[in-house]
Amino acid sequence: MKYHFFLLLVLFSVFGFSQKSKIDLKNIEKSLKNPDSPYNYEKLIFKYKGYPKSLDSIEAQYLYYGRNFRDDKVSTLDDSFKELADAFKQDNFEECIKLGKVLYDKDPTNLDILLVLLRAYDSMKDGNNFMHHLNQFRSLTEGIKNSGDGASEKTAYLVNSVGDEYILLNILNIGKDYVRGSKIAKDGMFDIWEKDGHKLYIKILYLNL
Repeated sequence: MKYHFFLLLVLFSVFGFSQKSKIDLKNIEKSLKNPDSPYNYEKLIFKYKGYPKSLDSIEAQYLYYGRNFRDDKVSTLDDSFKELADAFKQDNFEECIKLGKVLYDKDPTNLDILLVLLRAYDSMKDGNNFMHHLNQFRSLTEGIKNSGDGASEKTAYLVNSVGDEYILLNILNIGKDYVRGSKIAKDGMFDIWEKDGHKLYIKILYLNL
């Protein structure tokens, strides 16, 4: 689907300079489930849904990478998402909003769902909902951007899915003139994007295999 690309001009201005943080997936899983942790899922999702601009980069990373440990994720292979995708392809934005809100309630940190809702609200000229979801999208993608610098396997950007990888590539302005190579890694797969000797490393997490 091509909806990943409509926000490019907005996204290029999303990121400032932030401190990179090492992602500790085991600690993220543990903290999200601990009711006494400041990174407990219910506490973070309350902030994320209510006032996403209040999330700091670490909190956003806990939500984004913590999605790997939830059982209620929506996959792009699910029939419910395919129905949403069909409505999007037909420019039926009212239906996109109706279907997207249901999936958002189930999986609120899903970037694919957020992008569909953003496109739909933009087309319906619903500025309030558009900006709310854009702030959520910015928070999560900033968390991805701060997971590494992409300069090596050790400091690769971490993403939850191939779809999220392409979102990141567009934010970083990595185009078709880059050649991709792949390498199997522990708990995932490295994609190495190369152009004129410059390499960019992105690790796609496969934690459930």
